[in-house]
Amino acid sequence: MLRISVTDDGAGINLVVLGEKLINKKLVTRTILPDLSNDELLEFLFLPDFSTRDEVTEVSGRGVGLDVVRDMVKELGGSVVVNNSPGKGVKFILKLPLTLSVISALLVEISNEPYAFPLAKVDRILKINIKDITEMEGRQFIALENENVGLISAAEVLGFEQIDSIDDTLTVLLLSDRMDTYGVVVDCYIDQKQLSVSALDERLGKIPNVNSVALMENGEPLFILDVDDLVRSINYMINDGGLADVYRAAEDHLKVSRKRILIVDDSLTVREVEKDLLLSKGYFVDLAVDGMDGWNAVRRIAYDLVITDVDMPRMDGIDLVKSIKQDLHLKILPVMIVSYKDRSEDRRRGLDAGADYYLTKGSFHDDTLIDAVEDLIGVAEK
Repeated sequence: MLRISVTDDGAGINLVVLGEKLINKKLVTRTILPDLSNDELLEFLFLPDFSTRDEVTEVSGRGVGLDVVRDMVKELGGSVVVNNSPGKGVKFILKLPLTLSVISALLVEISNEPYAFPLAKVDRILKINIKDITEMEGRQFIALENENVGLISAAEVLGFEQIDSIDDTLTVLLLSDRMDTYGVVVDCYIDQKQLSVSALDERLGKIPNVNSVALMENGEPLFILDVDDLVRSINYMINDGGLADVYRAAEDHLKVSRKRILIVDDSLTVREVEKDLLLSKGYFVDLAVDGMDGWNAVRRIAYDLVITDVDMPRMDGIDLVKSIKQDLHLKILPVMIVSYKDRSEDRRRGLDAGADYYLTKGSFHDDTLIDAVEDLIGVAEK
């Protein structure tokens, strides 16, 4: 990420005054105000038509500025954070993806075509001998630093036909996220280059496992792979979860007799609790680890319901709801938000985005969730 800090040495933001302005504008009540953290108070600075100034001048006080900054940064896939030091100043930290500019990338060949991996996302690149591969329970592994690392073909993950190698060595990229590490086998290593990156045309939508594109010296386009998506896809394929069926049995999902629900939450605990509860009632359940993962899933597989959290990396739940409801083919898909945020403002924000139901994690129990699901889509049997 590209990190930009904008700092001043002024008086900082007076949170007491800010709170009074929020009450006067009826954005919060005096009862709720003490329960808000400093970070939550500072979030109101990014609302349209909101200003900390008492008077309007040619350059300030109109409530136009920070909301535009937040929207533009968010549109680019970044974030804005405020660090307030009363009496000393304020720091605004903007984080933007480096894929919007220039990145160092590894160029490899997959199914006789070149692809790029962001260098910062690759843990290691190595050559292994096929004699070092072991097999357990139908899966292949290599031993690396006293740990077994699962191997999978990049071609298989991307949905291409596997090309058998006649060489006795394989080129492997080690990719990982917070929990899992995988060895992704590619045809060969080509080069390491600095790439000038361009975003994909928005008319293409989100291409699974692809982040952006660059041009090679000969003018041909080069896809830059999304390593986070890639690791998630591998995880699903190995564990027979949601997206594992993308390349082999997507059509079968349309023929099942039971209703299928997608749970989108970055909390492993919440995902598993909701999954077990819905499975016990007979529903099919797929899992997604964040909004982008969920957005990829709903565009590939026909679901009867999406249950999503709000605060998640890459794409939050509100943007996921908006994306679904603004899509011509998906807008009739029911979406339920299940969030820890229980303020009326949060509920209104979710419903305004198009959510069909808003449930708070702090208050729901087994019957509450099931009642809400059945209210939206009925019982598990179609």
